[in-house]
Amino acid sequence: MNRCWWCGTDPLYVRYHDEEWGKPVRDDRRLFEKICLEGFQAGLSWLTILRKREHFRAAFADFDFNKVSRYTSKDVTRLLKNEGIIRHRGKIESTINNARRAIELRKEAGSLADYFWRWQPEKVSRPKRITRDVLMTMATTAESTALSKDLRKRGWTFVGPTTVYAFMQAMGLVNDHVDDCPFRVTTGR
Repeated sequence: MNRCWWCGTDPLYVRYHDEEWGKPVRDDRRLFEKICLEGFQAGLSWLTILRKREHFRAAFADFDFNKVSRYTSKDVTRLLKNEGIIRHRGKIESTINNARRAIELRKEAGSLADYFWRWQPEKVSRPKRITRDVLMTMATTAESTALSKDLRKRGWTFVGPTTVYAFMQAMGLVNDHVDDCPFRVTTGR
């Protein structure tokens, strides 16, 4: 099968590619989880995060942002000792901060999904063909840059344009399965 090249042959990565990546997501908890995990991934391999995802879910109350928003400095200390996750103080504190920002955003927009899906690019702004070469030139887009800027203005952290574009790809706001990948036809734009 001609899958996207990036998932290689690791069974966990292949399953992630086939069952999750690029499929449109409108569940607020999953959207919050993914944007936080993309922040943890900065500077690391996504496979590293994927292998630790269940530990992250346990550590961060299954990414229930109402619960995470109430974490305190004691929770930060506890999480810094958790060998199952990436023990980076800034990224842990960012997740707690972003949980608080998510509550504010939900109040304003109605849901995280309503907010994030506003940033889906128009089909005409997307490349006509999606190939490995094309994707290698697209670490950011005008939409990911604008979304990143808006999130940062709202106080979110670890949401740079590259991180946000990876989030958009994973959550199906853009369809970046390569043209010969059989999963391209089963996802969105």
